[in-house]
Amino acid sequence: MIRKHFAGFAASALAMAVTAQAFAGTVTTDGADIVVKTKGGLEVATTDKEFSFKLGGRLQADYSQFDGVYTNNGNTADAAYFRRAFLELSGVLYTDWAYTINYDFSHNAGTSEDGYFDEASLAYNGFKPVSIKVGRFDPDFGLEKATSSKWVTAPERNMAYDMVEWANSHQQGLGLQASSTFADSFYASAGVFSKDNNDTDGNSIKQANGRFVFAPMHDAGNVLHFGVNVASRDVSDAVFDNRYRTRMGMRGVETFGGNDAGGSTGNGNRPLLGGVNNSAAGSYDTDTAFGLEAAFAMGPASIQGEYVTRKTKADSEAFEDIKGHGFYVQGAYTLTGESRGYKVGKFDAIKPQNKSIGAWEMFYRYDSLTVEDDNITTATATRDVGDAEAKVHTLGVNWYANEAVKITGAYLKAKTENVTNRNGDDDGDGFVMRAQYVF
Repeated sequence: MIRKHFAGFAASALAMAVTAQAFAGTVTTDGADIVVKTKGGLEVATTDKEFSFKLGGRLQADYSQFDGVYTNNGNTADAAYFRRAFLELSGVLYTDWAYTINYDFSHNAGTSEDGYFDEASLAYNGFKPVSIKVGRFDPDFGLEKATSSKWVTAPERNMAYDMVEWANSHQQGLGLQASSTFADSFYASAGVFSKDNNDTDGNSIKQANGRFVFAPMHDAGNVLHFGVNVASRDVSDAVFDNRYRTRMGMRGVETFGGNDAGGSTGNGNRPLLGGVNNSAAGSYDTDTAFGLEAAFAMGPASIQGEYVTRKTKADSEAFEDIKGHGFYVQGAYTLTGESRGYKVGKFDAIKPQNKSIGAWEMFYRYDSLTVEDDNITTATATRDVGDAEAKVHTLGVNWYANEAVKITGAYLKAKTENVTNRNGDDDGDGFVMRAQYVF
């Protein structure tokens, strides 16, 4: 019965928010103490800004098709799934407190045991300009990760992030983070996190993150951005997943939210470049990631890139360190003249100027990832001895039909070295289409 009532409430809330998209404007009570905004979701706030409540969400429906190294047998496979289906609740309490609860109905965030929450956090903003956040949320690491999934340029974030998923995902743990935007051009954050994996004594894996950004130019269409990131976790005496692997920009090889190619149990191939799952306790000591980021935007044109390294340090003479590094370079141009939005530390939405044709953006990205794992001394059916490499070219177009609807199409070309699928293929092609609705 409780589930039935909750489902009914969720459906009603979602329907109300979707319906609200059709209206615009502001409604004020006779006492002028409450404002209701219905453009882009539903927001209710007091005029003194002491309390607010906002209901929104995002829906991303993907269809992709791929072959070669993207599948285990090299034949063509496809996938149709919800990449994200978020219901988002956020607001302000007593002026200085802010809360965010994002639930993922596609189940690509979280687990059945820990709840499918993309975020569930509480922040205190009374020490301006410092904000202190606690709860479940993604650690700060990287420009593309800081940019909302609604407004990243390509359908999937860069391939180097696949190597360091632990560094910028909450993994069902909890965290405490302090962050600040100051002097108009600087952003900094530092956080500690307790992850959902334990050592042999039952202590959770601890992780520390830090990010610093300098953006001397920080307006839409006039951006110069530099950043540095670091993340480190203690994995001594823990059985943990130290795999360096990648989907090579094609989420449909293994995902949730619908039909995929099946991952390890089907025909989708997610190449393993190094490491193993469930490495023995005492094998490794620390896992460290380091990143650099840069971006420049002038009018409708933008270019950005990031460089990421990871080192899993051995804690036993029986094992060698595992090392990896990756980078991407991406260029984008809005054919209709709009500039990408920007807030210090991250890019934001493109807002169409012409309501009839929307905004059209072309983009190209080059990804490269290399992993050195000297623990591999004998070739297997899918991994040769020596450094493994993966490279991906992505060419695509984004159509921002309006501020709520975005359609994406992208073609991907992948090439690998010293790692193949089960059929021996070391290259592959794919395309992905996405329909996005946000409110």
